[in-house]
Amino acid sequence: MKIIVCGAGAWGTAVAISAAAHPDRHAVTLWARSSAQLQAMQAARCNARYLPGAPFPAALQLASGDADELLARAQASDLVVLAAPMAALRGLLSALGSCRAPVAWLCKGFEASPPNSGSLGLLGHEIRAQVAPDLIAGVLSGPSFAQEVAAAQPTALVAASEHAAVRDALVQAFHGPSVRVYANDDIVGVEVGGAVKNVLAIATGLCDGLALGLNARAALITRGLAEMTRLGLALGARVDTFMGLSGLGDLVLTATGDLSRNRRVGLLLAKGRTLDEAVASLGHVAEGVYCARTVVQRARLLGVEMPISEGVVSLLDGSRTPAQVVAALMERDPAVEGA
Repeated sequence: MKIIVCGAGAWGTAVAISAAAHPDRHAVTLWARSSAQLQAMQAARCNARYLPGAPFPAALQLASGDADELLARAQASDLVVLAAPMAALRGLLSALGSCRAPVAWLCKGFEASPPNSGSLGLLGHEIRAQVAPDLIAGVLSGPSFAQEVAAAQPTALVAASEHAAVRDALVQAFHGPSVRVYANDDIVGVEVGGAVKNVLAIATGLCDGLALGLNARAALITRGLAEMTRLGLALGARVDTFMGLSGLGDLVLTATGDLSRNRRVGLLLAKGRTLDEAVASLGHVAEGVYCARTVVQRARLLGVEMPISEGVVSLLDGSRTPAQVVAALMERDPAVEGA
């Protein structure tokens, strides 16, 4: 199977390593955005900047180039994997609009809407419908840290698309000794889970950074899952998706795992760091920071109550302190569970 992974950050690199080490001996190319990064990876045979300590399999090929060359390589592939941040997805999908190979993105989140634009930030499948409606595409999601996937530690993922060809290609590419891939045709639910869990992980990091205790963490994750499910159902998802890998699974990992960038943002904010300081210290994108406002905006438009997500936005905007966010959540009126 011929696979190209476009984007040489930590997750794109890990996915490329996993596919290149597959027993089926896939022909995998990792496409870097810049020639400088390409040269550095060629010299070191690892991605020292984003995923140090994870050597490349001998079979993994490296490349870079312009949009025309990327499209040509994509057209000649059996699967195209887009491993860029959410902010870059629209441009990549537009560039690959005429591609006939299955395409899958890895980013999780809502596209940030431009300030004062009046437009809503979209999920990946909504962006694809706008800019590349003929593309056969989907998403690979689920609870996964790049370091563990690159090290071939056991991982389970979900391949989501309305197109069976995309689901089948992702299973063929990645299902193997260290990665299980489950197929799901509910791309709405899978994408909502992947987006909202990042916001909730900031909240859980805040909770742990304030030393509120394990009771508080459990309550936050459970009620956060309820928020995620409410928004997903309002957008047309199936409820069972949120009990799966891209819902509960990814939420638990991102909210509690110390490798989680979004969790680390919450921890740093609880310690008094500014948002800019917290983000700058990561060295990587924390998607929850950029999509939190869009999550709340979409929820408000649909009449969906998401108090934890609202609290995260007020914290990120600087309108409330960490202590005030906690107080606002605890002072809410009594409610019936399941409502």
